This record gives sequence, C-alpha cells and structure tokens, in this order.
Amino acid sequence: QVQLVESGGGLVQAGGSLRLSCAASVRTSDTYAMGWFRQAPGKEREFVAVIFGSSGSTRYTESVKGRFTISRDNAKNTVYLQMNNLKPEDTAVYYCYSAAGDILRPRYWGQGTQVTVSS
Repeated sequence: QVQLVESGGGLVQAGGSLRLSCAASVRTSDTYAMGWFRQAPGKEREFVAVIFGSSGSTRYTESVKGRFTISRDNAKNTVYLQMNNLKPEDTAVYYCYSAAGDILRPRYWGQGTQVTVSS
C-alpha cells in the first residue's frame, strides 16, 4: 500500500502561480511513475503530468505544456507540480497518483487538493 499526501492548493488570481507537493510513503525513485490528475466540477478526472521513477522523464497534457513543471526530490520522496500562468480553466481538485505500468491507470491516489483560479 502506497500512501500519498498532497499539499499546496489554494486560491490564486489568473496569471499567478502555485506549487503542489505530494509526499509518498515509498521511495519515489522505486516507483514506475508518479504524477497528477485533476477533476473540475462536472467533468471527468483528467491526466495532467507524470514523472517516471527510473529515468525521471516527464509527460504533460497539451493544455499545461509550457506552464506546469513536474519534478521530484528523491531524498524527500516527494513529487512537485509547479503551476505558472494559471488560468481559470485550471480550477480543479488535483490528485497525486502512483502508477504501476500504465500512466493513465493509477494504482494509488492521494486525497486531493483544491486549486481555484479567479479571473
């Protein structure tokens, strides 16, 4: 069982920045991949970004490329999502996840953290 605890959400104006953190109960370098999904009101949960455990390579959904950066600190077993130039459409609950072999099929989820971007 992997425990994931998110923090860092909040309310920000459009154009602002936030950094989300996800602390894992396992070594982040030992995971297949860790990343973030988000779910806006009335919408399905969608993939945002992922970082692979062994290589550290990253992937992003198109709408956040150039604005969001996923990174990790293996010494702290923590994954981060730096979000810049936030837009109202980024408003959602952001969920950290850990995947075992398919980055779009999370095995473990965090509890979620709310991000609200005002216009």
